Amino acid sequence: MLSNKDIFVVVDGHAVVYRAYHAFPPLTTPEGELVNAVYGFSRILLKVIKDLHPEYIAVAFDMGKPTFRHASFAGYKAQRKETPTDLISQLGRVREVVETLNIPIFGVEGYEADDVIGTISEKIAQNEQYNTVRTIILTGDRDAYQLIRDEKTTVYMPAHHREEAREYSSADVEERMGIGPHEIVDYKALAGDASDNIPGVKGVGEKTATSLIKAFGTVDEIYKKLTAPTSLTAEQKKVLTPRLVKLLSEDYEAAKLSQQLATIDCAVPLQFDLEACRVSGYEKDKAVSMFEKLGFRTLLPLLPLDAFELGVQEALFV
Repeated sequence: MLSNKDIFVVVDGHAVVYRAYHAFPPLTTPEGELVNAVYGFSRILLKVIKDLHPEYIAVAFDMGKPTFRHASFAGYKAQRKETPTDLISQLGRVREVVETLNIPIFGVEGYEADDVIGTISEKIAQNEQYNTVRTIILTGDRDAYQLIRDEKTTVYMPAHHREEAREYSSADVEERMGIGPHEIVDYKALAGDASDNIPGVKGVGEKTATSLIKAFGTVDEIYKKLTAPTSLTAEQKKVLTPRLVKLLSEDYEAAKLSQQLATIDCAVPLQFDLEACRVSGYEKDKAVSMFEKLGFRTLLPLLPLDAFELGVQEALFV
């Protein structure tokens, strides 16, 4: 981890649930209720609390309704398959787990969980009151990379297939993608994003988009130079071939739309109280009872200390 500041973990609820659903085999309670996604989500959440020792934690969920992105582009995420019914049936249980742990839940109609998380992380980063706090975003969605602000905000990806759990800084993103967090939006404006059905510029692939971003910095700068070719540097002339000039000129509207769709909104209207997000403020007995009912006995050792246990611990070691 980058520093020893007070850690605030913000969880992308749906992203982690989806990852858990696909990562864990079918699992049922003694009554026959399918709970593999609930178990996987709970395990990931509790493991992160155990490993990262956060002072604060919160979970953001999508609201399950169209967002401002759908209003801008009807095709946004239109290619995705319907959410499996046996996953939908588990979402209520997931929220029950979060509520039993007394973890605040955030969600705003018209926005995605990414937007809510971006807004919260920016509130922490920009407010001097929180200058000892560092936000770690727990997600399985690489869209969150654009929110990374070293020493203030990083992204934590849980273990997946053969990849171990890892916290990503700006340097890690650059190593993995060839671009920095601040360049991801403009990269997607050019290359698009098939997973979200963001169109990008037709004919511009990942390698070309990366080359353009490295040469020009932003999409706006690219289009500015298209109208002033005499101002191009030698490197920019090399990258901006006649074919690319044609493709970019013909698809300006798509590039700007894609830029808008790819940008996480960090100004969502919401009320936020960091103190309400303290990890220890829950009734552990209720959590133990719920996990036993669900058949999650292996997760009991991962439950964090509650306020009473913390008080006893402090008294013993003063």
